[in-house]
Amino acid sequence: MLKITEDMTIAQVMQVKPDAVEIFRERGMGCMGCAIASGETIAEAALVHGLSLQELLDELNKGSDG
Repeated sequence: MLKITEDMTIAQVMQVKPDAVEIFRERGMGCMGCAIASGETIAEAALVHGLSLQELLDELNKGSDG
């Protein structure tokens, strides 16, 4: 699986890891279906939602090969 990085958009993450929806929802991020998802990076989303970027990336990459 492609490694998820801070500069990927939410939409890109959901394309490579569809189950990321649950990770986002668990953190109060309801942006999966909105227009912002196609332009907001993981780093921007973490900042806006007051989340630790590293913790979010770790969770999104859990089980990833790379």
